[in-house]
Amino acid sequence: MTYEEQVVLVDTEDRPIGQMEKMEAHRKGLLHRAFSVFILNNNGELMLQQRAFEKYHSGGLWTNSCCSHPRPGENVLDAGTRRLQEEMGFKVPLEKAFDFIYKADLDNDLVEHELDHVLLGGFNGSPVLNPLEVASYRWVSLPAVKAEMEEHPDRFTAWFRICFEPFHRYVNDSLKSIAIAE
Repeated sequence: MTYEEQVVLVDTEDRPIGQMEKMEAHRKGLLHRAFSVFILNNNGELMLQQRAFEKYHSGGLWTNSCCSHPRPGENVLDAGTRRLQEEMGFKVPLEKAFDFIYKADLDNDLVEHELDHVLLGGFNGSPVLNPLEVASYRWVSLPAVKAEMEEHPDRFTAWFRICFEPFHRYVNDSLKSIAIAE
């Protein structure tokens, strides 16, 4: 028997209202809980991930360092830590920055409708990529990411195009320093 991954359906205040198989939630465009991890290094560069070309949506597009959905009953920070290890092969302390809601039509007749928790962490090492999830990665300065997105938005995932500017503002406005793991 195969495990069908469940997502947590939520209202606009992030209160759980049920759960549903992940693909069904994406076909129906129902609001569910998600997270996006942003990893920065000591140079202030962002680790971008290129999604594996075989992913069920947005394959080959560039995005934030890691993203996924917490499992039912799983804390968002724990889920971010788990998924970062699964996709990128490392663990670092994460902190919550902010959340936002978005809805975007994707390829394969899927709809992302997520209450997305943005998580931050620091890392200076090299990831160990899971080839089923990630095709490549690169470190890029925030101004360079912004310029590339303006020139070639089609190279980036829908959610990353939406949350990059609020993330950039948060990092610039935040007085907190992010702990960087070696």
